[in-house]
Amino acid sequence: MSETVREAITGDGCTIDDDATVGYGEFEAPTRIGDGATIRAGSIVYGDVTIGDGFATGHDVLVREGTTIGDDVLVGTKTVIDGQTEIGSHVSLQTNVYVPTQTTIGSNVFVGPGAVLTNDEYPIRVDDGLEGATIEDGASIGANATLLPGVTIGENAFVAAGAVVTDDVPADTLAVGTPATVQPLPDPLDGTNQLK
Repeated sequence: MSETVREAITGDGCTIDDDATVGYGEFEAPTRIGDGATIRAGSIVYGDVTIGDGFATGHDVLVREGTTIGDDVLVGTKTVIDGQTEIGSHVSLQTNVYVPTQTTIGSNVFVGPGAVLTNDEYPIRVDDGLEGATIEDGASIGANATLLPGVTIGENAFVAAGAVVTDDVPADTLAVGTPATVQPLPDPLDGTNQLK
């Protein structure tokens, strides 16, 4: 068993484990990965993906085509980024996160284990197009939270574990419950994430 690298340009000091695939599929643009990446076994990074320096995956990660990722981004085990997605720098996507197409994630963002972002308001029943969530800089999303299509999580906002977010969450607030309601951000949660 060995790594597979097709149509990929990697920077200095990259480690690609056995059974990882970089540059999967046939696309006009190659995969581009910056310096110091670690891509663990079972992970697949499609072609037409651009990733900055310091990228790291857990095992069995999927990154689909048309994705742009900044510097110092961690993508946890069994996380899926379904392509046509923009992710900033200093981002931590924990284990089993689902990021659908048409999603935008800013910089210095934390997304907890099992969080699900969605992009289809009426799956299969109505074809209204796809619109992913937007997570602005400094926001935190708790474990097993669900973000419905088109919602915006404002800068430095905090979404509690298990919350189901159906409407936008303003900057510097807390969203909690099902469906989520917005509250003032408690003092211990005030400020920015420490992901740098």
